[in-house]
Amino acid sequence: MSAIALVTGGGSGIGRASAIALARAGFTVVCSGRRVESLEETASLAGNGAIAISCDVRDPESVETLFSAIHRRFGRIDVLFNNAGMGAPVVPLDELSVDDWHAVVATNLTGAFLCTQQAFALMKRQVPRGGRIINNGSLSAHAPRPHSAPYTATKHAITGLTRSTSLDGRAFDIACGQIDIGNAGTDMTGSMRTTGVVQADGATAREPTIDVEHVARAVVYMATLPLDANVQFMTVMATKMPFVGRG
Repeated sequence: MSAIALVTGGGSGIGRASAIALARAGFTVVCSGRRVESLEETASLAGNGAIAISCDVRDPESVETLFSAIHRRFGRIDVLFNNAGMGAPVVPLDELSVDDWHAVVATNLTGAFLCTQQAFALMKRQVPRGGRIINNGSLSAHAPRPHSAPYTATKHAITGLTRSTSLDGRAFDIACGQIDIGNAGTDMTGSMRTTGVVQADGATAREPTIDVEHVARAVVYMATLPLDANVQFMTVMATKMPFVGRG
């Protein structure tokens, strides 16, 4: 049986590209998210036995049901790509609603924790033991964009979750790493090249993006390493985006 990989937020963007790339690399992929039609389309595009399972990562019962289904069907999980995430409205920090804050934290941080917790438990007891967890961080885990407090805070927290999972997983052959992505070309970043995005000095400027396939290839590289090797942190970004240096 081929190795089993779960991709959360698998219905579009980085999740879809990564699911397809993992399937091409020989994994049997489980695509998870809230939009069933999009997930089924991803599974169809991925092939190699890929399946779609609806799950709301914010809901502990929904996450538990997802991992129970994976265990019943495959008996194990080899790779978890914690990809599901969202942003908040781009407004000044003092104008952000508490509901928007909670929504981002629940999806980006609590969702990743819940999936990590379930994967960790299964990886500990399966035979052969162990597996790999890959967290989708962000360049915001290093430097924020203006008006991005909820998203930036959760991505800094994801780095803490990555480090803790990596440490706690050592004894059980569970590796955990993080990929920080800058300006992958998806529907969510389409405006970067057209209308532009707000910069640190308050100006709006267009920014370059990269083909999402480059990100997917990086995820496959991390996923296919033997468990005695780990990419702890990787950054994949558009070369000319304003991240390194002063703009």
